[in-house]
Amino acid sequence: MEVAIIDYGAGNIRSLQFALERLGVRGYLTSDTEQIANADQVIFPGQGAAQSAMNKLKRHGLDQLIPQLKQPVLGICLGMQLLCDYTEEGDVEGLGIIQGKVKRFSNQLKVPQMGWNTVYETQTALFQNIKPDEFMYLVHSYFVPILPETIAKSTYDQPYSVAVNKDNFYGVQFHPEKSSKAGQQLLQNFFNLSK
Repeated sequence: MEVAIIDYGAGNIRSLQFALERLGVRGYLTSDTEQIANADQVIFPGQGAAQSAMNKLKRHGLDQLIPQLKQPVLGICLGMQLLCDYTEEGDVEGLGIIQGKVKRFSNQLKVPQMGWNTVYETQTALFQNIKPDEFMYLVHSYFVPILPETIAKSTYDQPYSVAVNKDNFYGVQFHPEKSSKAGQQLLQNFFNLSK
């Protein structure tokens, strides 16, 4: 299986590559549009600032390519947020795959939310064999509100989308590569989507 990890300079992806290796999957880092288009599956990782990330995607033509992909795509953290129309972080337009606006957590909260939090009301095959109310590891200051595409929730002052799905596009706010066995299971479930 060919798994492309989109390389646009948004965060350290070494831990993600290690997680894939533990599952016997080789994920190659690339910004080449042809390689990404021809991969069996695509992972769209990210951490850092939304505006800088979108600028880098545009520089490589990836902002045009990603919405057209037909194979399973998994956005992680910032990668999930950029699937949406818009983010308050830097007043930036996203890829527009999911109709929704990413918002900043209230100033009344400790931001970023960092550490383990419960993931509940999980739906779809992405969460198969993951027990209800499992804990996953998160680091984020912005969140996706509850949408029709929400397939899992978490709560930090208010419920929010911790996972989304529209057609072949999946997104998780947490870092599966840092979320122990449950995170490994989620990655395995994602790879199983192509089987």
